Amino acid sequence: MKFLKKKELEQKRRWRVRAKVVGSAERPRLSLCLSNKHIYAQCIDDKLGKTLVSLCSTSKELAGEKLLPNVAGTQALGAKFGEKLKAAGISAVVFDRGSRRYHGCVKSFADAVRAAGINF
Repeated sequence: MKFLKKKELEQKRRWRVRAKVVGSAERPRLSLCLSNKHIYAQCIDDKLGKTLVSLCSTSKELAGEKLLPNVAGTQALGAKFGEKLKAAGISAVVFDRGSRRYHGCVKSFADAVRAAGINF
């Protein structure tokens, strides 16, 4: 029961954030997902329902790097993702942090993407 309650509360937080954050073609939604082993980031146009740019710690582009879902790993992935967004011609996004608080891994990822020149 305790686990079910925890998941329900997490889902409510995710929906609350998602209700306020909507991506468009001009400002797509930047979604970040952290699992126990990997980091996933994608840029989504919610109007069309299409993923424009995606990157994860298991992708071939990052084959040489061992990125863990910690502050250093999310910072490195954020820098690479910012470069990939620039190459795709995306300069502004809205950030979807999911059910997580804006600190630690989430904050380091966002700061690295901002340092690459992407506006939030």
